[in-house]
Amino acid sequence: MHRGKGMKFVGDSRIKANKTQNVPKDYSEYPGRTEAFWPNFLLKEWLTGSVFLIGFLILVAAHPSPLEQQADPTNASYIPLPDWYFLFIYQILKYQFAGGEYIVIGAIVMPGLAFGALLLAPFLDRAPGRRVSKRPIATGLMLLGVAATIWLTYESVSSVDYQQRAEDYTVDVAAQETEVEVNTDHAGYGAYEANCMSCHGEQLQGSGNNPSLLATEKSVEEIQDIAVNGIGSMPEGIFGGSDEELQQLAEFVKETAEANSGGGSGGGSGGGSH
Repeated sequence: MHRGKGMKFVGDSRIKANKTQNVPKDYSEYPGRTEAFWPNFLLKEWLTGSVFLIGFLILVAAHPSPLEQQADPTNASYIPLPDWYFLFIYQILKYQFAGGEYIVIGAIVMPGLAFGALLLAPFLDRAPGRRVSKRPIATGLMLLGVAATIWLTYESVSSVDYQQRAEDYTVDVAAQETEVEVNTDHAGYGAYEANCMSCHGEQLQGSGNNPSLLATEKSVEEIQDIAVNGIGSMPEGIFGGSDEELQQLAEFVKETAEANSGGGSGGGSGGGSH
């Protein structure tokens, strides 16, 4: 090498380059501070997830969700409720400035701000420590979110009478499996099909809180009066036919109930009977 000429490197192809395998770094020099992602950290994550999943499956098997009636778009009396993990958002919509005219605020703005704050928490608090006391912003936002979720869920659950709801909307399997004889050739069947079938079913078995007509003890005249003037949650003006069709309808319901006495669930004396 001559002064001012720089340094020159010459490679020799006869010398093999030493290639090292891609092995995980030895973290024994830093005990308790860090660890390899595979398999140490990932194995712990899998074990934790497996324990939670097994526990959740056992809970579902021990306490299955109650089944309600089948979806019926013609049943306007049914009050839908979201699943338990959305009840806190459902509760927000009940407040004055989060429902009605302000539904956009309750349904979009408030949940958007809440979840947006949780998403921004890691960027707002970038402290290197793992202790809760050293992460005040992230910890505060998380505790606030958990507390609000628990409180709103509790408020929503406490405002619903689930026992009464179960009685109103739970599927009656025995009633569904009961074979009902319906005389479709009866003169009043057409009036029933046009005015009553959407609420009380093809076999007069009822649906939801629309009671079955198979166990009604009302007379023909009482059935006529209910079809015109309503009863309970059933509004008046449901029937829109002639007097002759009204008479045929009442006779059809009465004769079908007598022919299948004991086959339906929920007496016809309840609200909404035709």
